[in-house]
Amino acid sequence: MCLHGFTGTWRTRELVLPVLERHHDVLAPTLLGHAGGPALEGEVSDTVILDATEGAMDDAGFETAHIVGNSLGGYIALRLAARGRAESVVALAPAGGWARGDDSYKETARFFATMQEQLKAAAPHVDAIVASPEGRRSAMHFMATNYEHIPAELIAQHICGVASCKGALPMIEHAIGNGYSLEAEKVTCPVRIVWGTEDRLLPWPSTAARLRSDWLPHADWVELDGIGHCPQLDIPLETAQLILGFTTP
Repeated sequence: MCLHGFTGTWRTRELVLPVLERHHDVLAPTLLGHAGGPALEGEVSDTVILDATEGAMDDAGFETAHIVGNSLGGYIALRLAARGRAESVVALAPAGGWARGDDSYKETARFFATMQEQLKAAAPHVDAIVASPEGRRSAMHFMATNYEHIPAELIAQHICGVASCKGALPMIEHAIGNGYSLEAEKVTCPVRIVWGTEDRLLPWPSTAARLRSDWLPHADWVELDGIGHCPQLDIPLETAQLILGFTTP
């Protein structure tokens, strides 16, 4: 199962799916409250997205799965592992790893609100933006350091997906008020954590501090020199191999 990041959609996995599907049956849902996914109804809680994602596994007939997640999706993958639903986890720059007492996660959350407003303004002009290399580079600035191979249509979809994420603001407010938690002692499956050294959203290594020191120090840690926040977009073939090398015999 492949889980995308905050304000994204399932299509952020599009460049790695063909390779993964040669070896696995793949479920790639869009998360609750995100564009194209189930609507977020009622108040946000610590478990509302987690419960909805677990429900998607149940509906697909997946009792357990190898779970791959990026950013918010990586955090959800680890929490699903704590519920016993993961055979393994490959987390690409997972959210939630700030050190205890480090409140910079609130700045990151507020930045997402600002970014969404900017992309709402940009969405009516998306065709013009992705028509030029400069526009595509700017659109991918916080996602990937390599953008030339990413189809213009996929970049356009990313812009529109972020702009249309109706659950963003209530989720941001909840994150600011409640932070992140993980029952790390219940994560008993193999875990690989992959992080780009040029991540502009969750900078390495500061935003991984708690994961490295408290929660998952014995995970298989992989640093990607010069790579940004979304390795599956940045270097899709290499990312697919990092996943398959951990999930296939």
